[in-house]
Amino acid sequence: MPEDRYRQFCPVAMAAEVLSTRWTIVLLRELVAGSTRFNDLRRGVPRMSPTLLAKRLRELEAAGIVQRTPVPAEPAHLAYELTEAGRDLAPVVEAIGMWGQKWIETEASLANLDPGLLMWDMRRNLAPSPMPGRRTTVAFRYTDQPPTRSQWWLIVDPGGEVDLCSIDPGFEVDLYVETDLRCMTEIWMGLTTTGAAVGDERLALIGDRQLADTIQQWLGLSPFAVQEKRASR
Repeated sequence: MPEDRYRQFCPVAMAAEVLSTRWTIVLLRELVAGSTRFNDLRRGVPRMSPTLLAKRLRELEAAGIVQRTPVPAEPAHLAYELTEAGRDLAPVVEAIGMWGQKWIETEASLANLDPGLLMWDMRRNLAPSPMPGRRTTVAFRYTDQPPTRSQWWLIVDPGGEVDLCSIDPGFEVDLYVETDLRCMTEIWMGLTTTGAAVGDERLALIGDRQLADTIQQWLGLSPFAVQEKRASR
């Protein structure tokens, strides 16, 4: 429980005491999205310190929202899984995300660009089914980022597993995607499309023609991209 309690019997106030501490809702977003390992959770909240992440996980466990379970075949490692109470928060997290997509100003959202977080989200939401039934490697280069943050690789295995690398994995690249970070973030958020970005010469696709033509179908977009942006004041 937070130190500054509301001291109200209202269920909204009581729930806020558990859920409104810094980073908690964002951490719940990661858990709802399916991340269970500590390191995977860290990749979803890269600006959250490991110490604070561990603290918030303990608080959620104490609140009955998260439980620790041994990882199958790796008994020395633990996974963080949502309890029934935690799973009941999924529509709450979705509603907050949809509200933010609809009403938060576009420029305010796009002031918080992060290539690592963007690529992690794209990896999680990529749809392998429109892709070839073989290992496929897609290389991304963000022209406006420093060398250590500019290049990323998504590797899709025939079974549908998707890996993200920030170091060249050494595989033959099927498709090169070149753009700036803002443009790809706009695409991920559903604010524009790959076709429009190519037409505006903000996005270049080089390589396998089928992959390039179907990129809007397989590219991992935000789950909130379906919500129309309404904020305009």
